[in-house]
Amino acid sequence: MPPAKKRTRSYDPVKIRAAVLAQFGHVRDAVRALTPEQLARPTRLGDWTVRELAVHHTMALGMLERHLAEDEPLKQEVALLDWPFATAAAAGQVADGTRELAAEVADLDALYEERAVRTAELFAGTADSRLMPTRFGAMTFADVLVTRTVELCVHTDDLNDAVPGLEVPYDRQALAACTRLLADALAVKAPGGSVEVRIPPYAVVQCVAGPRHTRGTPPNVVETDPLTWLRLATGRTGWAEALDAAKVAASGERADLSALLPVMS
Repeated sequence: MPPAKKRTRSYDPVKIRAAVLAQFGHVRDAVRALTPEQLARPTRLGDWTVRELAVHHTMALGMLERHLAEDEPLKQEVALLDWPFATAAAAGQVADGTRELAAEVADLDALYEERAVRTAELFAGTADSRLMPTRFGAMTFADVLVTRTVELCVHTDDLNDAVPGLEVPYDRQALAACTRLLADALAVKAPGGSVEVRIPPYAVVQCVAGPRHTRGTPPNVVETDPLTWLRLATGRTGWAEALDAAKVAASGERADLSALLPVMS
């Protein structure tokens, strides 16, 4: 696991809590309107159906209640920027849990209602600094909520991809936090200052070892939009594919990020 940067970007806990609830609400509204035929459609996530993907959205918040019910850890074990690199190890376990819950759930809307109510209650009664266990070690509640913006936004994109014309919206604060965390993870994975990665309007990071740029226009620049970035960072889109589709602009001899992507998978 790459070491986390010493200085981590700060996030406004009030805005993150609102963003998590807002994005979950957007998904809930969309799932409520899906037909049985749409719920049975395949997704780009292996053998998951849309219905299983919809169930997985509830699990992104359900883990909060499950882990907060456990004893509070004595010390923090995982920093926010450790999280993107730890998720791959749990992919199989997450997939199995999703299929199991999907097989048990008869009423998706009731599941979403229960999860929305319980999450709002947890938010009201949990301090940002409260430590909670996770699959990867103890994290602060505030940090875990930032990771939920990644889960919700990335899987919202999966849902939109699976159902033509669905167009579930993205909460601005949720997408901003998701974009920034994945951009900062790239800077951790490839520390340096020779390449500037721009993801307007949410993030700019420098990465890749080499001569550090200090003035004027950087010689190595990569620029893309937030949705393309989250697809690149999570392996939904390949570097060459994004370049061919003109979704990424890359200039400079060091501006090829193909060997560094995906950041998390």
